[in-house]
Amino acid sequence: MKRGSLQNLFLFAMALILASCATETAPEKVDTSLTHGPEKGSLLIVGGAMRDSAIVLKFIELAGGADAPIVIIPTASGEEEFDEDRISRMFTSAGATNVKVVHTYDRAIADSDEFIQPIINASGVWFNGGRQWRLVDAYGGTKAETEFKKVLERGGVIGGSSAGATIQGSYLARGDTKTNTTMMGDHETGFGYLANSAIDQHLLVRNRQHDLIEIISKYPSLLGIGLDENTAIVVRGDEFEVMGESFVAIYDYSLWDENPYSELSLPNHAKFFLLRSGDKYNVKMREVIFWKGGNSRNIFAEPAQEN
Repeated sequence: MKRGSLQNLFLFAMALILASCATETAPEKVDTSLTHGPEKGSLLIVGGAMRDSAIVLKFIELAGGADAPIVIIPTASGEEEFDEDRISRMFTSAGATNVKVVHTYDRAIADSDEFIQPIINASGVWFNGGRQWRLVDAYGGTKAETEFKKVLERGGVIGGSSAGATIQGSYLARGDTKTNTTMMGDHETGFGYLANSAIDQHLLVRNRQHDLIEIISKYPSLLGIGLDENTAIVVRGDEFEVMGESFVAIYDYSLWDENPYSELSLPNHAKFFLLRSGDKYNVKMREVIFWKGGNSRNIFAEPAQEN
């Protein structure tokens, strides 16, 4: 074979190798359109330690008013016995007259027609705090979980605080049965009422504001939402409004500077921005649709730098 032919063959082979490498390593554009709220009904998601009576009143309003049938699910706490009056008091003291506590750790019971009857009749379901994986173990894949979702389908509301917030995401943050400090544990699937999202709670009080970065780095299409204590989002369709005393953090990989498709809307190395009471956000468009008081709420934060 002539020397020129050998050189051409070598160059052609190198071109194929480089093209193959480029194909394997080229990052894909993140599909953010998978994130959406419920088609019907509302979500009320609280970051824990709820003290603001306005949040409770909002849940009662979304359920249909003082006489609306409300079901409280305390299962995440892990307790063996429950004081139903104490558990119900948060709502009854705010004027709710038709509140029932429903609980089991037994999946066979959760799959029974008798157990799900109060849920079938409910226009509001509230998940109390504790460990979110307990809700999955007790209700995931049962008739009870099916009926929870049907509350939304008939225009009702699902709410929850702390673990009851995280369970509403599709990815179950802090779902490890051994510790609540592991972000990606042995339980990774939530109930998914806010599709394609990962939700964290007690955000600033417990210095958790950088923890969701681990999840979003591995699953870039997810929308990360971190809520501080006594702070909530009210989700209707694809939009939510913040209420309460503190902040909600938004983790959107499409804005990160290491994303080659990023428009660099965040400062270099920033991984989240903050919203507060009155601010509104569209989860599907990944856009702030209303800053209360202008851009003064556009507060950015960066991970702590190593020394």
